[in-house]
Order: sequence, then structure tokens, then C-alpha cells
Amino acid sequence: MARLAQTAGLTDVQQEIISTVRDFVDKEIIPVATGLEHRDEYPQQIVDGLKELGLFGLMIPEEYGGLGESLLTYALCVEEIARGWMSVSGIINTHFIVAYMLKQHGTQEQKDHFLPRMAAGDIRGAFSMSEPGLGSDVSAITSKAVKDGDEYVLNGQKMWLTNGGTSSLVAVLVRSDEGHPEGTAPHKSMTTFLVEKEPGFGEVRPGLTIPGKIDKMGYKGVDTTELIMDGLRVPADRVLGGVTGRGFYQMMDGVEVGRVNVAARGCGVAQRAFELGVQYAQQRHTFGKAIAQHQAIQFKLAEMATKVEAAHAMMVNAARKKDSGERNDLEAGMAKYLASEYCKEVVEDAFRIHGGYGFSKEYEIERLYREAPMLLIGEGTAEIQKMIIGRRLLEEYRFQG
Repeated sequence: MARLAQTAGLTDVQQEIISTVRDFVDKEIIPVATGLEHRDEYPQQIVDGLKELGLFGLMIPEEYGGLGESLLTYALCVEEIARGWMSVSGIINTHFIVAYMLKQHGTQEQKDHFLPRMAAGDIRGAFSMSEPGLGSDVSAITSKAVKDGDEYVLNGQKMWLTNGGTSSLVAVLVRSDEGHPEGTAPHKSMTTFLVEKEPGFGEVRPGLTIPGKIDKMGYKGVDTTELIMDGLRVPADRVLGGVTGRGFYQMMDGVEVGRVNVAARGCGVAQRAFELGVQYAQQRHTFGKAIAQHQAIQFKLAEMATKVEAAHAMMVNAARKKDSGERNDLEAGMAKYLASEYCKEVVEDAFRIHGGYGFSKEYEIERLYREAPMLLIGEGTAEIQKMIIGRRLLEEYRFQG
């Protein structure tokens, strides 16, 4: 039997890329991931290896030095990386979202300036939308940009930046009332700024401070930070797309593909949890036989494998829909919702199969148990996905009475 979560209809090039990434994960990530995670250590050697593989430019067009691959190829690579260690996929994801937003919405000058260096991995991206107390209500953003000659002055506090310290380019969403009369809908008076900075913590450029890493339950290794703007001056030519008021739509486009990425992460973590569970069930003996021979464990393994397959199929469908140029917010929302929920359930079942040993930091499943909950929150909670899904369903199935 083939391993779970196979994808039909891939080209030879796609299969070669994914096989290369899988080998890298097995040799370079899985053996060291738990140790690095326990030390909350940034995986610099792994990141350098991904840079050599060209993964930072996987979806950047060839004219800018990237590989010009599809969202599907990217998502399948993320699935493999998350199977090794979810934090590494986070390092890639935020970079990818900023590159995608530049490719889709940037001016020609912005593309020429940033994309070649992003493809090479010399510029690392992060994006900043959330704020303290904001939650999922993006319309309540209070960070603000005010025009001052040929520059904008940005003030405010942002929250939950993945790669906040290690990045050198941050796409920041703020309010910009200039040119938008009072009473304009909040989402029509937001602008995305491309903010360049030095990697590191503290004051990373005049008016911009990255205070330090947020200490998290899981998702360690990757730096998650705040971002504080206090009189930060940004040239007008660093408005994404060159026109104010389009930031909300640009960010939502980025988040939409980010949801496919989070679904892929959920698939990868669930696959690894299943692998650990099915291996341990064949090694551990009780009542004179391997616990895998007990019907209760077989039922659990059957449920886990089915969830892995279902989540993978929905993730692939959402990626292919986006690649076709069609609207995919319904499919992306469904994939993200299902994959993150199933991931949590598969990880918990693998944890239960391990019994008391699952509670020990010696065993890899303990790390996965702390990492899975992040997927329930990242790129929109389950409740937000349900709202998106419900609204889209009502559009598609509008009652004509």
C-alpha cells in the first residue's frame, strides 16, 4: 500500500521537487527538530538548507529568479516540511505571503526591487495585520499612517508577527484616512506599507522597535513578536501597489493563500502524528500482543488515517482552485477548518496511543501535542472559517422565492 496522502495528476517536475523536500525533511529536520524546539532555538542550518533548495523562491516567477511553481506545489512542500517540524513551515509561509502580495499587487518597481532578493532568500518577509485586543476584527485596526510630504509617518502597535525578528521586510497594514472622506467604510481606508528593516530585536530602524520574542506554548524556534511604530517614516513609493486604500483587499488575498498553507501544515502534522501512532502501536505490547492487534487501537488508527486522507484531499482541491484563477475563499476556508480540526484530533489520538509515554518530552508526540493548537487560531479561527463558509454557501444557494 502507498503511504497516505498521495496526490494524483502531478507532473514529473512537481514529483521531483516534493521528493527532494521529503528527503530533506527526513534527513535534516526530523532528527533535530525536537531538540531545537525544546531549546526554542532558531533552526538556522535548516533555513540555510531550504535556501539552497530554492524554496524561498518556489512561487516567485522565473523572471525574478524564482522557480515559478504553483500554489499546489508549494502547499505540498509545506505539508512535507510541517511533517518534520511545523515551525519551519511558518518561517517559509510568512515570506511566501509577502512575496505573493508583491507579485499580485506590487508596482513594477517594487517587484523589480524586492522579488529577486526574496527568491534568493536574501530578503526574508513577514506580514503584520493583527494588533493587541484586535482578534479577528481587522476593521478595528488603530495603527495609522499620516502623509507628510513624500513620506508617511506610521504610529501604532502590531502583534503576532511570525519572523518579526529575523525578517528584513514587513508588509504592515494600517489605517490611512488621507484621500478617504470621513464615513468611508473601514476596510476602504487601509493601506499596506512595505517596511524595510534590519533583522534583530530592539530598535531595528528609526521609529521601529521589535521588543523581543513572545514566549509560546508551542510553535517554538520561529520568532513571534510585536512591532511598535513610533514616528516611523516610510517613503510614499513603499505603499504596496502605489495607491492607498487597497490594503485590506491585498491582505485578504494573501491570507486566502495563507489558509491553504495552514491547511497544508495541518495535513503534515497529522501525517506525522499518524506515523508515530502506528509505529508505536506495533512496538508496544500489552496482554501478550502488540497493542496494534487490539481492535480498539485498530479502530483509532482507521479513524486517524481517514482524517489524514480527507484533510489532504480538501487542501489539494483548494490549492488547485486558486491556481486555476477561480475564487477559492470557500474551498480555502473549508480546507483550513477541516485540516486544523482533524490535525488536533489525530494528534490527540496518537498521544492517547502512546499512553503515559506521550506525556514525556522524550517522545516526539509531546511536541506535536503542543504545536497542533496553533493551527486552530492561525489565519482565522474555526469560527471565522465557518462565517466565511456560511456566507459563501448562502451566495451560492440563494433561495429564489
